[in-house]
Amino acid sequence: MLDRDLLRTDPERVREAAMSKNEPCPIEEWLGLDAKRRTLVFEIDELRKKRNELSKAVSSAKKQGRDASEQMDESRRTGERIALLEKEASAIDAALAGLDLRFPNIPDPDVPKGDASANEVVRQVGEKQSFDFEPKPHWELLRGGLDPEAAGRIAGSNFILLRGSAAALQRRLISWMIDTHTRSGMQEVWAPFLARSESMTTTAQLPKLEADMYRLENDDLYLVPTGEVPITNLYREAILDESDLPVKLCGYTPCFRREAGSYGRETRGLNRVHQFEKVEMVWLTHPDRSAEAHLEMLAQAETLLQKLGLTYRVVLLATGDLSFAAAKCFDIELWAPGQNAWLEVSSVSNFRDFQARRGMIRYKPSGGGKPRLVHTLNGSGLALPRLIAALAEQFQAPGIPDYPSFLLDQVTQRIGPGQSK
Repeated sequence: MLDRDLLRTDPERVREAAMSKNEPCPIEEWLGLDAKRRTLVFEIDELRKKRNELSKAVSSAKKQGRDASEQMDESRRTGERIALLEKEASAIDAALAGLDLRFPNIPDPDVPKGDASANEVVRQVGEKQSFDFEPKPHWELLRGGLDPEAAGRIAGSNFILLRGSAAALQRRLISWMIDTHTRSGMQEVWAPFLARSESMTTTAQLPKLEADMYRLENDDLYLVPTGEVPITNLYREAILDESDLPVKLCGYTPCFRREAGSYGRETRGLNRVHQFEKVEMVWLTHPDRSAEAHLEMLAQAETLLQKLGLTYRVVLLATGDLSFAAAKCFDIELWAPGQNAWLEVSSVSNFRDFQARRGMIRYKPSGGGKPRLVHTLNGSGLALPRLIAALAEQFQAPGIPDYPSFLLDQVTQRIGPGQSK
């Protein structure tokens, strides 16, 4: 959510930001309602002063034994007028609050302008694999471990069911990623997999992305679309001490999205599904240090891929490819030779104070003064389906009868067998 002072004083900046993200911008409607509200508030204040003066006049007249009926009638009419205007102002407040949620975050100045074709490849780590055979896609390599037919019988299309070594691989990767993050200083969170609408609004899934969410209408609860929702909302309406910052959290969640198959993208295998597993990083930082924290979080996600020995690239998203809530975002993409494509495995985003203003997540400055909004950041560390897809395709070799077991062995050699804490 944007600062209302910004909406009032620099509407052109707000308009340009929305245009750069291809988002609607109801700024004219907002400004009109805001001006009307301020006029109403001024009139209400003047009428309250008048009513107070009338009250004093009535009291004085009664003390002197004079007739105060005229002042009393006028005071009553003034009170009725105040009540009418307050009701009108309340309706405008509700309308403004709804419009507040429709303005996208403003991209940072160094974000490239344009659609996805303007995205900038910051770096590529590793070389694309070359094979002396035709590389296969992961859905062929993982046969026996990836069972889409069984998933379809249970839940319908675009759900995942893993068996045997493929299931063990996913479990091992989740545990290893969380262990890696906690060793770096993050606190592990095991959060609910359902969230209330207030939580979804804080992180800006609502109202923008409501059509993509799974909702339990009887309970007004949503299946979480990403771990950032429950983990960020751990601090909704909290006031931290400045010395508490940064707060660094990580956690596992399944993620549920109805969007699979939309936008004409490839949906075969593990590429785009309704439910997927993910380890999420969520940090709350001091505003002066969020840019530095953004790069640190990106490096943390890259560390995992480097340990696995995967070829990947880091992409700075352009304004038209940036999410509604993000001010700046790096995508990490893995090379999938069996598909001849790059697959996004992590988005590392800085939201500045956009989410914090929605959720009233603040800190008390050590030097005193009013509480200030924190900056929030999050990033996948990492998302499992495309990670497993890229692992399968990058590590492939011909003539392996049980490829899921082979892949599990290859990953275990790189990250170790794991250990309980």
